[in-house]
Amino acid sequence: MTHTDYDVIVVGAGHNGLTAALVMARGGMRVLCLEKNHFIGGMATTTELVRGYRFELAGSVQFPIPTQIYEDLDLGACPIYEPDVQSVSIGPAGEEPLLLYSNPDRLFEHLNERLGLDAVLGMGEIAAWAEAPARAIGRFDVRTPPKSLDEMFASATNETEREAIRTALFGSVMDVVDRHLPDRVAHAQVRGMLAFLAVNSTYRGPFDSGSAMCLAFAMASPGDVTMSKVKGGIGTISDHLLAQFEAAGGELRRHVKVAGITVDGGRTTGVVLGDGERISAPAVVSNLDPTATFDHLVGRDGLPDDFTRRVDAIDHRALYFQMHFALSGLPEYTGRYEVLNQGDARQNVTFFGTPEQMQADFLGCTRGMVPRAPSVNLSIPTLRDPELAPPGKHVASSFAFYAPIGADHEEAAALRDRMAERIVARITEHAPNFPDLIERQFNYPAYTYERMFACTGGDFTHGLLQPEFMGPFRPGPRGWPDDPIPVAGLYLCGAGCHGGPGVTFIPGYNCGHAVLDDRG
Repeated sequence: MTHTDYDVIVVGAGHNGLTAALVMARGGMRVLCLEKNHFIGGMATTTELVRGYRFELAGSVQFPIPTQIYEDLDLGACPIYEPDVQSVSIGPAGEEPLLLYSNPDRLFEHLNERLGLDAVLGMGEIAAWAEAPARAIGRFDVRTPPKSLDEMFASATNETEREAIRTALFGSVMDVVDRHLPDRVAHAQVRGMLAFLAVNSTYRGPFDSGSAMCLAFAMASPGDVTMSKVKGGIGTISDHLLAQFEAAGGELRRHVKVAGITVDGGRTTGVVLGDGERISAPAVVSNLDPTATFDHLVGRDGLPDDFTRRVDAIDHRALYFQMHFALSGLPEYTGRYEVLNQGDARQNVTFFGTPEQMQADFLGCTRGMVPRAPSVNLSIPTLRDPELAPPGKHVASSFAFYAPIGADHEEAAALRDRMAERIVARITEHAPNFPDLIERQFNYPAYTYERMFACTGGDFTHGLLQPEFMGPFRPGPRGWPDDPIPVAGLYLCGAGCHGGPGVTFIPGYNCGHAVLDDRG
């Protein structure tokens, strides 16, 4: 009789890895989860970068998730908060700030007053447009394989929905926006906001075909559930999953680098660690993206050419730029933006360019040019969650596009510093005291996250949110519907799987149950 150390090993304690591990441990399996960092959660983590200052390193919002997963993982135990103002949009032409209130009645009143009824109706029409494409790609489906293209179109109930699915697959976000919010002047801020929302997980400009898919994914919601903030940062959810996993008998080891997944006779036998230790298990679950899994953990030897070409086709070209700040106080907005200094309005502010400028920035980025005035989001969670920083201090994070990477280390460093300068300058235009508040600053181009989280190219989506990588083109736990993983006992559970990207828990949940189903 062959002895194995565990029934299954999970590589990576990201939120999907922890979800899969929890499901399997509850199912009675002996589960070991291995994490190379000292913190857990992967890109859904809250981590101390400066003593006393805790940051959401990458992910910062809980996506709308299926009720089944929400209840099964007891996510209601993680305290969320709903600020009075969800976000503020500062447009490119000095317009009054646009405040997106949490209260629907107050939001309607504000948008109607600022933009007019046409804009309010247009935004509602775009939200309705997103429903059919989200259904087609199975945005909230649980333990269900992706639909084929024929099934995607068959899920439409009328020609309007079929057209929406066609647009999501083949059109641009501006095809949608121009139809429902056509006035480039009166609707400028909303047009910029939707363009920014729709390109942040793509290698696209807002006028490029395929960018509409990201808009549909981002705006989808089961019922009236929306994105929310978690008290203590997004890492609170990961801590919650870990506690349940360990209570179910699971084991986590931190500071453990997996050097490879061992395979014998076409079947997984366990893993080998960086120090040479071998741990055996008949099943291995990878929380890494498919590219990193097969390039660095499994290796190409013995894999069919068609399968490796499928992996090679996954696009990981990430163009975002993240910054984290330890602040001595709060930015003070001036001029017509002084209203943001009231309450918690400045907790989430985005400085938008026009969609046309974003398109130009994208094209410039592909040629190695840093945007003159990047579109930037600035989040200060300590306005509602003060325990993330010492008394009187604040943590802030920014997220911007489009950041060129550079051909070598010297060029990458120069582009990094230039991008950081322009992000700070963009914020300073409206909050002149911002530079004086910065006690520590961390500049994180995408490649920084590749080093930190082992995600290919720093791609937090594990496969960009574009039509060619969604639905049947995104793998499930055992690979693609028409191209399964050619190694028995090997599973994928990361955001690169069907149900991702984002903090949705769906890929991990699906994978955990797939392993249990196969185990019988």
